[in-house]
Amino acid sequence: MTKHQTPNTEHQTPDTLLEIENLKVHIFTKKGIVKAVDGITFDISRSETLGLIGESGCGKTTAALSIINLVRPPGRITGGKIIFDGQDLVPMSNYEMRRLRGKEISIVRQEAQNALNPVMNIGKQITEMIIEHENVTKAAAWERARSQLNLVGISDARIRSYPHEFSGGMKQRVMISIATSCNPRFLILDEPTTGLDVIVQRQMLSLINNLKIKLSLTAILISHDLSVIAETCDKVAVMYGGKIMEQADTLSLYKNPMHPYSQALIGAYPSLKEGKKALKSIPGAPPRPISPPPGCRFEPRCAYAMRICREEEPLTVRKEGHLVACHLISD
Repeated sequence: MTKHQTPNTEHQTPDTLLEIENLKVHIFTKKGIVKAVDGITFDISRSETLGLIGESGCGKTTAALSIINLVRPPGRITGGKIIFDGQDLVPMSNYEMRRLRGKEISIVRQEAQNALNPVMNIGKQITEMIIEHENVTKAAAWERARSQLNLVGISDARIRSYPHEFSGGMKQRVMISIATSCNPRFLILDEPTTGLDVIVQRQMLSLINNLKIKLSLTAILISHDLSVIAETCDKVAVMYGGKIMEQADTLSLYKNPMHPYSQALIGAYPSLKEGKKALKSIPGAPPRPISPPPGCRFEPRCAYAMRICREEEPLTVRKEGHLVACHLISD
């Protein structure tokens, strides 16, 4: 790939399950247009997990919610394609998307406490999803719900318990059981370990990795925690200001980050090898999505910024297996 070309997603292999091509999601406010996602491109192969990382407000969750058309007004998809197994999801009607959500593509939201219905027992919440998408009797749905609870490590004796009777980690397990109850092919994991202590977090990551293998899941995992991404993802896309700065396989990106923002993120993360060494912070603040800088989004905070970075937006180039949007990088 030569400089000033974007990644080509027109001729993906049959192993590709999801392709995002030049996706734009804008939020229309009285003060102006918020470019929450501003032209991102990536693809995910079957049984692969992509990690989306970046600071809060960079567009990670908005990008993921766009896949199942859960961006609500005043936000909407304004451009690009979301191709799932060969079919573009962007033009789909609300009815078509409702049939797809939960059955083909499912989501585990962060903060299970808020996502679960507090006045409905967990068995009812699991069976509700099954009955909506599967041609089964209520008895069969309840039996599958029991199996789902066992799958995530909860005794089916708790099937008529209510959310307030569970710990934070168990609530998250219930959310995973609901999300996987109809055997979806694609799973969106939105900060699945948020609010959990380190021990429960470790258990949750182990559960997610085991389910990916058992159910042959393809997934996208959103997190600002680099250790969570390292333990669960095959490749990583680094987002900043609604753009993707860098993409690479996880090990390669962690060992050799090429974009200055990727380098800054990894440098700001604690390392056991460095002991009590002071962490490096990233100076400044992320750009306002309503009025981003005209050139590179990271330019105001970048230690290597040049004049061209302020004037011209960098296009993506490929180097050593990385896709990098930076004027410093040549192919």
